[in-house]
Amino acid sequence: MARIDTDTFSHIRRMNDNRFPTEVACILPGEFFVSREPMVVYTVLGSCISACVRDPIAGVGGMNHFMLPAPKEHQSGDAWGGESTRYGSFAMEQLINEILKRGGMKHRLEVKLFGAGRIYDGNIDVGARNTEWVIQYLKTEGYALAKSDLGDVFPRKVYYFTDSGRVLMKKLERVKNRTIVDRETEYQHRIEVEPVAQESNVTLF
Repeated sequence: MARIDTDTFSHIRRMNDNRFPTEVACILPGEFFVSREPMVVYTVLGSCISACVRDPIAGVGGMNHFMLPAPKEHQSGDAWGGESTRYGSFAMEQLINEILKRGGMKHRLEVKLFGAGRIYDGNIDVGARNTEWVIQYLKTEGYALAKSDLGDVFPRKVYYFTDSGRVLMKKLERVKNRTIVDRETEYQHRIEVEPVAQESNVTLF
C-alpha cells in the first residue's frame, strides 16, 4: 500500500482508474501534489501551466497547476511583472520545497512544462504571458527544462507519473462549453482578492 502524505495533501481528490496501476491525484487551479510513492497526478489546463518536477534518483515527484494573473487595477503589460509574479513563484516554490523535503536534491530535478493555451478571446494572450514568465523563472533559478508542450489554442489533459517522469498528454478540442474558462476565471479572481497561502491524440513525453 502506497504511503501517502495524508496531512499535507488530504484536501486533494483521489480516484482509481483501471488504466493505471496506482491511485490518481486530481489537482485543480492553485493546487499541487507530491509523492514519495508511485502516483499519477492529473489535471486539465487551459491558459494555466503545470510544472511536472521530480528527482529521478530519489523517485519523488509532483505537479502543480498555476496562473499568473494581472491584478485588477492594472491593464498594461506591466501588470505581469512585479508583485503579480509572486503567484507563480509561490506555486513553484511550494512544489520544489515539498520534493526536497522528501529526499529530492535541487541539482537533480527534472522539469517538464505543459499548458498555456490561448483559450480566451481578446487581445491579451494569457498563456503566452505565463510561458514567458515560467521560462524566465527556470533560467533564473538554474533549472534545466527537460520537455515542454506550451501554447497553441488547445486545452490539455495531463497525467504525470511521479516515479518515472512519464507524461501522457491529450490536446482537447477548442472549448465547447465554459467549464475550463469558468474554472480559471474563478481561480484568477480568488487569488487576486485573497492573500497568498500555503486515448487517441495522446502524446507521451
